[in-house]
Amino acid sequence: MTEHSSADTTTSASARADVGSTGVGSTADAPDHSGRNKLVIRLLLGAAFVVILNETIMSVAIRELMIDLNITARAAQWLTTAFMLTMAVVIPITGFLLQRFNTRPVFIAAMSLFCTGTLIAAVAPGFEVLLLGRIVQASGTAIMMPLLMTTLMTLVPSNERGKTMGNVSIVISVAPAIGPTISGVILSTLSWRWMFLIVLPIAVTMLIIGYRRVENVTEPRKIPIDVVSVVLSAFGFGGLLYGLSQVGADSGPAESSAPMWISLVVGAVSLASFLLRQRLLQQSNRALLDLRTFRSPIFRVAVAMMVIMMSSLFGTIILLPIYMQQVLGFPPVQIGLMLLPGGLIMGLLAPFVGRLYDRFGPRVLVLPGTILVSTVLWVLSTVTVNTTAPQLVAAHMTLSVGLALLFTPLFSASLGSLPRNLYSHGSAIVGTVQQVSAAIGTALFITVMSIGAANLGAAGAAERIAVAGGVRAAFMTGAIISLAAIVAAFFIRKPTDDIGEYDDDRQPVAVEP
Repeated sequence: MTEHSSADTTTSASARADVGSTGVGSTADAPDHSGRNKLVIRLLLGAAFVVILNETIMSVAIRELMIDLNITARAAQWLTTAFMLTMAVVIPITGFLLQRFNTRPVFIAAMSLFCTGTLIAAVAPGFEVLLLGRIVQASGTAIMMPLLMTTLMTLVPSNERGKTMGNVSIVISVAPAIGPTISGVILSTLSWRWMFLIVLPIAVTMLIIGYRRVENVTEPRKIPIDVVSVVLSAFGFGGLLYGLSQVGADSGPAESSAPMWISLVVGAVSLASFLLRQRLLQQSNRALLDLRTFRSPIFRVAVAMMVIMMSSLFGTIILLPIYMQQVLGFPPVQIGLMLLPGGLIMGLLAPFVGRLYDRFGPRVLVLPGTILVSTVLWVLSTVTVNTTAPQLVAAHMTLSVGLALLFTPLFSASLGSLPRNLYSHGSAIVGTVQQVSAAIGTALFITVMSIGAANLGAAGAAERIAVAGGVRAAFMTGAIISLAAIVAAFFIRKPTDDIGEYDDDRQPVAVEP
């Protein structure tokens, strides 16, 4: 990096060197901060696991909520939809927040929002207050994941990121996967309020520990926020996500689908305007989401693969319980327990996958991972009313192995291919992609299943047979799409170590192929 004579440049360089563990500053400083850095990352990992868990914890509580709150199934589903919508609206703003504010206040704000939302949900007297609690919860959750990813990329040397990112994969993949299991176990003996009452003291403890122990490990800088970008982002990502969540949700008259189409159109137009505005603002380093991240070919390919894999994960999480309950007649607690081994496998494999990434790079992991995921989707496209529980558990466990081989390399390679000054933007983009992909996967799988089941039902098939046929069609659609991920896996490689931050003109470095 070219040295600059200005005091601002010298101060900034000193602060970056003081971080110690980034692999950028003086290696002599690393031991002074390694303990602090590990503590910060452990606290962020624990907090992130708690908050992400709540994204899917409501998925098997629909029936209990309908009875207890006297609401319709569609209203109950809004408790999950609103959570995802809020995440999609808030996450793009985190790129700005993580540059503007220090680590500690951002952590405290995120956990305070989550704890407040959890308390509101636990004591909610009715549906409206419960919905408010879920929205406040999601606001804290949306901040936490980009904070974790950006802090990790800043503190961990490039040759150790795979091992640490393996722990992040536990949070991102295992927490949503075991959410239905935990809620199923709780609902078998307790009311739905205990899903929040059990989480609340854990979250408050994380907040107290973080308040006392989390230190500022990044260097904020004063940057203006573009209000127009915030508004366009909210309408773009929020409208797109809401529209996708309504696809296939209503089989009534054509008029009932008007809000869905309006939302999709508004979302698409707003998103296109948002992207154009970011292209303009990034020339002066004022973009809410800096799209120069996509100059990295590794980042582009990894994000494309994330869309496919996250769609498969969330589509399967949604579809398997429906199939098990409506076709095979399993109770919620049994469904939750059947999905538990897969979630545990992802958690157990993630650290080993991270170490393999550090040693061999991403391709030797990503290629077999995509093949496994695709194979399982093809197998699930053959399910019938006679498929047994052991067969489903084996398929879900194999799918989990494939996903475990994918998430750590994709997160590590995508963010590792960026200059340091784009870490916060890359983290926000990855987080946004996760939410939109989850909505795409859910909408795609549910829509294909609904259409397939309706066609078979109209042909005179019994309800169980019709639903099974719809499920087969949905998994086959996912299997076909998964073939694209296998092709993309050949283009993933490990990024070059220690990508610079600025060129001689103090502009972000463009990442070359």
